[in-house]
Amino acid sequence: MCGRYTLFSEYADLVDRFHIGAAIEEDEYVYSYNIAPSHEVLSVINDGTQNRMGFLKWGLIPPFAKDEKIGYKTINARAETLADKPSFRNAFRKKRCLVLADSFYEWKRQEGGKTPMRIKMKTGEPFGMAGLWESWKSPNGKTIYSCTVITTEPNELMSSIHDRMPVILKPEDEERWLDPSIHDPDDLRPILKPFDETQMEAFEVSSEVNSPKNNGVHLIREIC
Repeated sequence: MCGRYTLFSEYADLVDRFHIGAAIEEDEYVYSYNIAPSHEVLSVINDGTQNRMGFLKWGLIPPFAKDEKIGYKTINARAETLADKPSFRNAFRKKRCLVLADSFYEWKRQEGGKTPMRIKMKTGEPFGMAGLWESWKSPNGKTIYSCTVITTEPNELMSSIHDRMPVILKPEDEERWLDPSIHDPDDLRPILKPFDETQMEAFEVSSEVNSPKNNGVHLIREIC
C-alpha cells in the first residue's frame, strides 16, 4: 500500500516538471515531510486543454457514498481491479490524476517490529503517482474533491520491504494517463506497472514518522 509520503520540492520546479498551465498560488503550497490520509494533497488533472495543479482530499469518496468516512478505506486502489470495483471504475475511465511526491514511506517487517523506510528517486526529483479523483456532495450541500493512490506489485527494491508499492508513472506516460479523451482501460493498463528499481533507493528513517502529528525535515534523514 501507500499510506504516507513527502512533498517538499520547490513550487517552480513542480510547475515546470509537470507542465502546469493553471495552479494554486505559490503561498498556498507548504512543504510536508509526513503526508497522511485525509490530508489535502497536491495533485494534477488535465481539463482537456491544460494541466491544472490543486488540492484533493486523500481518501476517495465515490459519488454514491452516504458518508465521507468511506475515504479512510479508499486511500489506495489496486491497479489489477480498477475496472471492476464500483468505487473506482468510473474514475478509472474519466477522472485520473497525478498525486505529486518526492518520496514515500513504507514499513518493513522485521524481528521485533516494523522499521520505517523512506523510498525515493536516486536523483531526488519529484514524481507523479497514478491516482483517481472524484467529487462527492455531502448531505449539507458541500462538495468534496477527493483522490486515491493506485498501487501495484513491488519491484525488486520494494519486494524486501512490502508486497505493494504506488504506481509511479514514467514522465513520458503522464500525458497519456491524464488525457481525459482516453476512456478504454485496456489503453491504460500497460503503464500501471512497477517503476524501474535501478532508479530508486531506500533507507531507514526515524520511527517518529509513525505518527502523522510529526512533520519536520528530520523525518527524511537516513538512520545509519
